[in-house]
Amino acid sequence: MSVAISPSASARSTNGMKVLNRVVIYGLLILFAIVYLMPLFVMVVTSFKTMDEIQNGNMLSLPAAPTFDAWIKAWGETCVGLTCAGIKGYFWNSIKMVVPAVLISTLFGALNGYVLTKWRFPGHTLIFGLMLFACFIPFQSVLLPMATILGSLGRFGITLEDATGFSFGFGNPTVNLVFVHVVYGLGFTTLFFRNFYEAFPTELVKAAQVDGAGFFQIFRRIMLPNSLPIIVVTVIYQFTNIWNDFLFASAYAGTGESMPMTVALNNVVNTSTGVVEYNVNMAAAMIAAMPTLLVYIVAGRYFVRGLMAGAVKG
Repeated sequence: MSVAISPSASARSTNGMKVLNRVVIYGLLILFAIVYLMPLFVMVVTSFKTMDEIQNGNMLSLPAAPTFDAWIKAWGETCVGLTCAGIKGYFWNSIKMVVPAVLISTLFGALNGYVLTKWRFPGHTLIFGLMLFACFIPFQSVLLPMATILGSLGRFGITLEDATGFSFGFGNPTVNLVFVHVVYGLGFTTLFFRNFYEAFPTELVKAAQVDGAGFFQIFRRIMLPNSLPIIVVTVIYQFTNIWNDFLFASAYAGTGESMPMTVALNNVVNTSTGVVEYNVNMAAAMIAAMPTLLVYIVAGRYFVRGLMAGAVKG
């Protein structure tokens, strides 16, 4: 004997399951978000506290009297090694390194992707495979070979300076880091642009060729204007990796006034003179994280959209 279930009861059961599923999903998301954001919350609130409040209070409590003194000291007064002039100089060192490295690696990656998809040549698959292989080479394995290359470039810069009076940047720690990050990031940027251009209509390129457009004219007037999604992806990826890099920075510019932000931040935290000022350390860490946070806030919504734009073929 079968029991008939009314449509209204079935609908109520389905709606109840949907509500339960949403409660479980959003509950887990909120829980994971709290766990993930807790260290950031501690950093922010600690940076606005005084040392007395930090030592006598709860690290999760809000500051009783918020103050920017720790931020001001981290920017212009805290000791980095033996120099007590804050982290502002090292912050601009990172800017001077990151901006040209991101621009150059993005431009070269776009050119490589353009050539490997729209101007195919014998052996293009092998070339792309070798560049793709570079994406899997760990940082540590290239430290010594890259140091040898940078040493040769430095000696070449000395020769140029003796001959012309200018070294043209060869041997400069900031220029060295730009070179290292462009070379190491070229495999990734080429991969991004190659996959994006693989789905780009080849007919547009052929039509431009029929109209008499040359290699760079097609690239400048057709490919680049339609590459904004993947450019955003590449810029976010490269900016984040280069700004947060510590291994290359400490190996090739780990001393002196040319240190980038990550090395300077490490020296601030490890400074052992006097009392450890946790509020200053947290403020310095927040300043170091600001550029990458800003990049993601401004362009983060285009990141997944840009990745998916080249997922049709590739």
